[in-house]
Amino acid sequence: MGSFSIWHWLIVLVIVMMVFGTKKLRNIGSDLGGAVKGFKDGMKEGAADDKPAAPQQTAGQPPRELHDSTTIDVEAREKSKQG
Repeated sequence: MGSFSIWHWLIVLVIVMMVFGTKKLRNIGSDLGGAVKGFKDGMKEGAADDKPAAPQQTAGQPPRELHDSTTIDVEAREKSKQG
């Protein structure tokens, strides 16, 4: 009783097609496909932009540290002012 047979899924599919119609379902499918494609393209662009640049080093100076101890977390600062 826990699993559905193929007949259950066919009945559900027929009911959905009767309620929404095939044209509306086709439009929903193409919209969903376009959204997924746009999301994948955005993820590819975001991954290319997220690559960290190598820290620039000038001659005669020690390399700069990546973690700066003077950085203040703005969200924590705003929360402490509110509460």
